[in-house]
Amino acid sequence: MLRKILLAAVCLLGAGAAYVAFLLPSHRPAPGMRVDGTEARLARGKYLYEHVTNCGDCHSEVDESRFGFPVIPGGSGKGRVMPAGMGLPGTVVAANLTPDPETGIGSLTDGQVIRAIREGIGHDGRPLFPLMPYAEYSSLSDDDVQALVAYLRTLPAARNPLPATKVNFPMNVIMRFLPKPVDSVPPAPSDQAGRGKYLAQVSGCRFCHSPFEKGRPVEGRDFSGSHEFQLAANARVVSANLTPDEETGIGRWSEQEFIDKFTQFKDYAAGTPPKVDYPYNSIMPWLGLSGASEDDLKAIFAYLKTVKPVRNAVVTHPDAPEERNIPGYRKRAGLSPR
Repeated sequence: MLRKILLAAVCLLGAGAAYVAFLLPSHRPAPGMRVDGTEARLARGKYLYEHVTNCGDCHSEVDESRFGFPVIPGGSGKGRVMPAGMGLPGTVVAANLTPDPETGIGSLTDGQVIRAIREGIGHDGRPLFPLMPYAEYSSLSDDDVQALVAYLRTLPAARNPLPATKVNFPMNVIMRFLPKPVDSVPPAPSDQAGRGKYLAQVSGCRFCHSPFEKGRPVEGRDFSGSHEFQLAANARVVSANLTPDEETGIGRWSEQEFIDKFTQFKDYAAGTPPKVDYPYNSIMPWLGLSGASEDDLKAIFAYLKTVKPVRNAVVTHPDAPEERNIPGYRKRAGLSPR
C-alpha cells in the first residue's frame, strides 16, 4: 500500500513538473500583424519610449556614475546585463531592442515584439523576468504599443551580443505563472483623471510606489511608497508616498509644484547630470519624465489626487549620509530631509 502511495506521489510530482516545464507560461501565438510607421505613430512612439514607458532606462548602456543613470551616447536600446549589486536572483539581461537582425529584434515580427511588451513572453515562448514591467505594459492601448514598436524599428541597429537571462530557483518556476494573455486594449479615457490613471499605470508609478510583500502589492496601500530597491550592495532607494495624505504624501502639493518637481531636471536631461555615489542616486526616471508634457503631468496629478490617502512617512534614501557637496542637491534629487 505504501509503495502505491509513493508511486502515486511521484507521478503527481512528475506531472506537475511537466506541466510547469512544458505548458507554462500560458500564451497564445504572437499576433500576425505588421505595424505601419506613419509620421504620427513614430512621434508618439518616440515620446513613449523616452518620456513615459522609459524603455531606455533598462535597455540601454548607461553611465552608472551620474545622477539618474543617463544613457551613454550611442547606447540607446542596445541592452545590458543588469548590475549584480541589484540583488537579482540570477543573471538578468535587458534585451537589445535595436533592429539588428542577429542580436536585436530585427528578425522578430511586430506581433512577437508586442507580445513580449504586453504579455511577458519571449519570441521563443519563454517567460520574461518580471523586472520587465509587462504587467504594467499590459495596459498599453493597441495604438500606443504599435507606436512603440514602430519607433523601436527606427533605432540605429547595433550589434551587441548579450548572454541569456538565467534565473535561480524558485523564481525561475514562479515567473512561469505570471504572464497572462492580453486582448485588444482601447485608447486611454479622454477625461483628465482617467487619462492620468492610464499614464500612471504604463509609467510604472503604481508598481514602484506601492509596498510589496511576498512579491505582491499590499492591498489598500497603492501609491503609498515604501517599495525598496537595491541599487548596489551599500545603496537602497525607497519609493515616496504619492497618495494625497497631507502629512506624508502629496496632499498639500499644488499642481504647479508637482509639475516643477519633474521639469527641474530638464537641464540634467539636456546636458550631463552630476556625478554622484550610489547612495545618492535614484531609480526614479527623472531624466525621462522631465520631458513629459505638461498636460500628461497634470493628468497624473489629477488622478493621484483621487486615490486613497495613506499615512506613511518614507525615508527615500536610507543609506545616504546627510551632507552633500552639490549645493541644493538633497532637495532637488528628492532625498528625504534628515
